[in-house]
Amino acid sequence: MTPARKTSEMHAKSLSVKEERHLSDRHVTLRNDLVAASHGLKTLAEQRVVKSCAAKLDSVRLDQGRYKITLSADEYAETFGIDSNTAYEQLKTVSRSLLDRVIRREEETKRGLKVHLDHWVSGITYHEGEAWVELRFSHEATPYLTMLRGNHTTYLLKQAAGLRSIYSWRLLEMLMQFKDTGWKQIDVEDFAKAMDARDSHRKNFAQLRRWVIEPAVKELVEKDGWLIDWHAVKAGRKVIALRFAFKRDPQGRLDV
Repeated sequence: MTPARKTSEMHAKSLSVKEERHLSDRHVTLRNDLVAASHGLKTLAEQRVVKSCAAKLDSVRLDQGRYKITLSADEYAETFGIDSNTAYEQLKTVSRSLLDRVIRREEETKRGLKVHLDHWVSGITYHEGEAWVELRFSHEATPYLTMLRGNHTTYLLKQAAGLRSIYSWRLLEMLMQFKDTGWKQIDVEDFAKAMDARDSHRKNFAQLRRWVIEPAVKELVEKDGWLIDWHAVKAGRKVIALRFAFKRDPQGRLDV
């Protein structure tokens, strides 16, 4: 057997082993600047589809310079604990909306704020008869998921599978980025942007606390085995930052 053929067969075998893993047992890996960015995903279903496809990236090959990932209604339903009809409808809905979703990343420069806007996908195919969706990540979004160079955050998809709030999912990604240090302090405005919080919540901290922070913390504690303590950092009477101290609960449900 030639070295080239042997390498090809080993790669094919590796892909086969990865494909055998259940979707929930795969890792979602994001470049850290994406974790801090506004994802622009408006619904939990959009978040589920995008991150499920991201988790499958290690088992697909480039096709004409693009990653094309197929997600079936059956594996989507099984991963997120929903019935097949709901899965079918969610995939169908997301196939219509996701083309409009944009990643917004901000960068401070000497001459002011630079804003980067990138579409998540360049195209989507939805097959009604067979109930699957094919997502094609855009050239601009792909580096956030593949060109990591050690500067990345990773977590098991099953950690988020039971979550019912997109805010809980975004907070999970933030905690996982800093899980080695166990704490994170972030300007309240940057936090609201990263959570994709509504404008009304951004303008009123009481609303941000009620509808975003407290429900997200509660759900992560109850469903993903975290111990989280947080408090608002104030300058006078104004909240300027949030400080989170966190760790995995030794009695938590998942070993990550």
